[in-house]
Amino acid sequence: MRMSQLFTKTSKTAPSDEMAKNAQLLIQAGYVHKTMAGVYSYTPLGLRVLENIKRIVREEMNAIDSQELIMSSLQRKELWTETGRWSDELVDVWFKSHLQDGTEVGFGWTHEEPIIELLRNYLKSYKDLPISVYQFQNKLRNELRAKSGIMRGREFIMKDMYSVHATREDLDVYYEAVIAAYKRCYDRLGIDQDTYVTFASGGAFTKFSHEFQTICEAGEDYVYLHRGKNIAVNEEVIDDAIVELGVDRSELEKVKTAEVGNIFNFGTQKSEEMKLVFTGEDGQQHYAYMGSYGIGITRVMGVIVEKFADEKGLVWTENIAPFKLQLVAIGERGGELANQLYGTLMKAGVEVLYDDRAERPGVKFADAELMGMPWRVTISDRGIDSGEFELTSRQTGETVTKSYDELVAFFID
Repeated sequence: MRMSQLFTKTSKTAPSDEMAKNAQLLIQAGYVHKTMAGVYSYTPLGLRVLENIKRIVREEMNAIDSQELIMSSLQRKELWTETGRWSDELVDVWFKSHLQDGTEVGFGWTHEEPIIELLRNYLKSYKDLPISVYQFQNKLRNELRAKSGIMRGREFIMKDMYSVHATREDLDVYYEAVIAAYKRCYDRLGIDQDTYVTFASGGAFTKFSHEFQTICEAGEDYVYLHRGKNIAVNEEVIDDAIVELGVDRSELEKVKTAEVGNIFNFGTQKSEEMKLVFTGEDGQQHYAYMGSYGIGITRVMGVIVEKFADEKGLVWTENIAPFKLQLVAIGERGGELANQLYGTLMKAGVEVLYDDRAERPGVKFADAELMGMPWRVTISDRGIDSGEFELTSRQTGETVTKSYDELVAFFID
């Protein structure tokens, strides 16, 4: 993409009404637009990052035999009264409204109840199990606080997955497979070394759950770590958990974290509440076992910004960057050769953001650092004279020189 055709613009200053670094930088760099507190729109640049995160998660969910679908955001009150979760006392984040005929509806904050209703139409026999489905969808939650940028939104994108099984043992096996898949996701997203499977409260879902917590100073949770035993416990359940896990509180290190995923083992609780049954091999009716698994796509994006951005701007890894490199043209002859390189790389399938604007070199370099592509290539008149061009790593700031042919080989290979 040519920057002269990109409708968003960078800003030299951070928005005054944003306290979170992730939102400040993403708005400055033209990745998001703030609609209101806790609600953001994603520009073409931001959408590219989100789609790359979704691609990684999608590949890992498909690898454990889950099937993608999309559920409705509007939800019927009757479904939620079956489990008691329509109650504002139990779930205090509902957005609710009425249809014109007076029917009460809710806007999806999670989808356990709707997915069970869907599966009641298809699950008949033990031969139909196991079933695993997932979706990427905008969730709506009436959060009291929305001050952490895209890390805590009233509208956000989540990957939520649900599995049903014939036996507790089969659910337990799949539950562990999901944990492994999530670890692969965070590895590919570049945050695996600081992300821990954490014993936590189930909140409005179930008594206990497991969270995936990433060490992050901008997070809102505190987790107690035992690095040697790879044990992590959310502060809210520390007293109960240390007894169950057999660790001494004095051995634990308190760190600030951001939740980037969670998983819940419901057993047959939901199935009993909503009568999700199947005919077993014995010819009798049995309740299905169910698990629920979430990853906050937009929250992960915010956490990555918080962890890796520096004083100059965003820093993206190649796995999720909107473009692999930012191509900067300086001078008339530099512009001609940059056009040639742009065409060659694009034809080879390399994603390039080409700064073809009539701006000063300093402005182009500052924007490249703010926008955070993994690589910057500078094609200048001076480089043409010397036969060597600058290749700069955004992560390390190191610059090396390469010939035109070496640049082409570097990115295509």
